[in-house]
Amino acid sequence: MKRNTGYIIVIIFLGIFLVLSFSRQQKRVKQVLAENERLFNENRHLKQSLDLSSSTAQQIADRAEVRQRESSQGQFVDPRIYYRKNWKQFIAVTNSDYKTGFLGGIKNLDVIVKNQTEFVIDNVVVAVEYQRGNGDVFKTEQYTISDIGAKGTKSVRAADSRKGQKVVIKLMSVTSQSMNFCWAVNKVADPVNPDPYKCTPDK
Repeated sequence: MKRNTGYIIVIIFLGIFLVLSFSRQQKRVKQVLAENERLFNENRHLKQSLDLSSSTAQQIADRAEVRQRESSQGQFVDPRIYYRKNWKQFIAVTNSDYKTGFLGGIKNLDVIVKNQTEFVIDNVVVAVEYQRGNGDVFKTEQYTISDIGAKGTKSVRAADSRKGQKVVIKLMSVTSQSMNFCWAVNKVADPVNPDPYKCTPDK
């Protein structure tokens, strides 16, 4: 009887030890995941900063080249034409930091549109892909961001997702009446047209 009691006590202590060990291991796993997420966000911020710096430097160089050409040729270049032809350097879409769950899921995601032109952008349509860890797309949501001011930034909160480990933001279309600019991902540019994204002919 005493021997059985001893076995029971040993088993109880062993169970307590295993539970505590598992709890500590789970806590350590959560800490490692949180640190990995922090490092991932820092790397993403660094990449975005480097891309923005590179884009800004390219914009300055392009504008200097245009001013030099105008001065040497004695002619005026319509800024709308310039922005339409070089729109990818001045209109960009990105995302904020967001939270991912222990078993997946995405929360607190903002879609951000940056307009570095001198004209108001009426509408920007973006697609948000919620992807699993292996890159498969779980679902896709579309959002429209309207009235982005000249040299301005605007954002919209995206829906939370119960699955997914990362997101990919894709630009679908951009329209600006003041710039007479109409671009869409499914619009094929005429290779012989020097200004293929002009909405309507100038009057």
